[in-house]
Amino acid sequence: MATCESPLLTNIAEDGSTDLNGRPVSRLVTGGWPASLLIIVVEMAERMAYYGISGNLITYLTTVMQQSTATAAKNVNIWSGVATMLPLIGAFVADSYLGRYWTILLSSLVYLMGLVCLALSASVEFLIPPSCDETSYICPRPASFQVGFFFISIYLVALGQGGHKPCLQAFGADQFDEQDPTERKYKISFFNWWSFGLCSGLVVYVSVIVYIEENVGWGLGFLIPTIAMAIALSIFLCGTRKYRHKLPSTSPVTGIVQVFVAAIRKWDVSIPSQGQQNLYVSQEIYKDETRKLLPTKQFRFLDKATVAIDSDHGHKINIDWRLCTVTQVEKVKLVLRLLPIWVACLMYGVVVDQYPTFFTKQGSTMDRRITGDFKIPAATLQNLITLSVIVLVPVYDRIFVPLARSITGNERGITMLQRIGVGMIFSTLSMIVAALTESKRLQKAKDYGLIDMPHATIPLSIFWLFPQYILLGISDVLTIIGLQEFFYDQMPDTMGSLGIALFFSLFGVGNFVSSILISIIEKLSNRGEGQNWFADNLNKAHLDYFYWLLAVMSALFLCIYISFARCFIYKKIESNVCTDEEVS
Repeated sequence: MATCESPLLTNIAEDGSTDLNGRPVSRLVTGGWPASLLIIVVEMAERMAYYGISGNLITYLTTVMQQSTATAAKNVNIWSGVATMLPLIGAFVADSYLGRYWTILLSSLVYLMGLVCLALSASVEFLIPPSCDETSYICPRPASFQVGFFFISIYLVALGQGGHKPCLQAFGADQFDEQDPTERKYKISFFNWWSFGLCSGLVVYVSVIVYIEENVGWGLGFLIPTIAMAIALSIFLCGTRKYRHKLPSTSPVTGIVQVFVAAIRKWDVSIPSQGQQNLYVSQEIYKDETRKLLPTKQFRFLDKATVAIDSDHGHKINIDWRLCTVTQVEKVKLVLRLLPIWVACLMYGVVVDQYPTFFTKQGSTMDRRITGDFKIPAATLQNLITLSVIVLVPVYDRIFVPLARSITGNERGITMLQRIGVGMIFSTLSMIVAALTESKRLQKAKDYGLIDMPHATIPLSIFWLFPQYILLGISDVLTIIGLQEFFYDQMPDTMGSLGIALFFSLFGVGNFVSSILISIIEKLSNRGEGQNWFADNLNKAHLDYFYWLLAVMSALFLCIYISFARCFIYKKIESNVCTDEEVS
């Protein structure tokens, strides 16, 4: 009996995968784990470069650039926000024009140029701000050109990451064939092992680079990430012939606008009730998609764009703005369904923003001695998050998922939204623990008469901060990896980079929200008789109040998330496997 050809037996890719010359590539000799592992190694080096700046940026701004704690925190938030919002532009360019490979390559060059400038800003004498008098604590302000050159450097890095970050992860996931059952399982594991590799690179950063920055010199500390990025670019180029390359499609924004325009034009048209028989069906459905989307009942108004009427035949040239395919409409519905989940996760982005800013400043005031006079930098505690991910990802992927799969029947063990929600609970707990720990730190400062001594070490071990970092690490394994997979998997096939960019924009907006919250609270707390929550003297500040506020807001947003998640409809794909009856 006749059957449909299996993708496993097809030598030439049918999903638009090509080499750099536009020729179709073989599924049997390209992509898969060898190519994706190479991309994970590139990500490890790139993350070490990025966190070589962001992880300890607040310390540089407060100690070298002489900024106040609140100003430095806001500058870190704004820079991080821009760095995580720019991927939306990079993803659009990749998916619509350049393709992911060329976007990664070009953005890596910009990234590297920014890192070189940053290393120069901390190494060349006339670019280095004047140091403080260690006895009087009088600190001369840096010159305007020194500040300007530094910020131009880090924003060049942000611009480079805008193209690099969303495309690299999507490019790694592209190496697996969604239509191959075996490769589909590998693709599910890919996001777990992606984060495992990323955090392995961060261990090097947190363990070595932070110590070098604070104890040897910022110039060398910034030079190492520059070298790491140069190595990452070299590794990426070496794997060029092994990758599966997907050609860019038409602009996703244009396609979305066309659906809304067509639906509005036919606002008074009735939607056929009998299946798809009167809806527009065309081979154009397949031109940009590797898989056909099945119709859903949400956002039914948009289905009007698929109804063919007599007047459509007189507009052959502008037909795309009057009549859309079912798959084109379903792509728009996919994007719309993601937006409520994105909004509900915003507070998670705000919470995650605290560990490279206030968590680090909190730890800098505590007893950081390990043995004798050896002190660990406060930013080193970020290692606890990465170590938690490194330890828990194999446990989750190799033990929890198979066990849960046998109980639930879900190929992921639990759904992506369930995974994200559980992680948000842990992030809320992290804020509660952080508030309790900060209250204890403030009480110690009061008990020992250190309230008016901002540079004194509080007799409380930095190990008290461990729980809040570990809880965030657990949350990373669940929520961050879950969000990465969710936004890539639930976006249309041709908009994978945009899905990853949407994930990053969540943290970008979270950074901006955090910055706005700090500004509002700073103004309000300065008006009354109470002390500013973000005073430069942390012994007089009230970070514990801020953490309690974030805990309450996180709990509120978690409730909103649960209500949206219960109503979410996952992407529905038409199977490519034909039955004998369908062939007949």
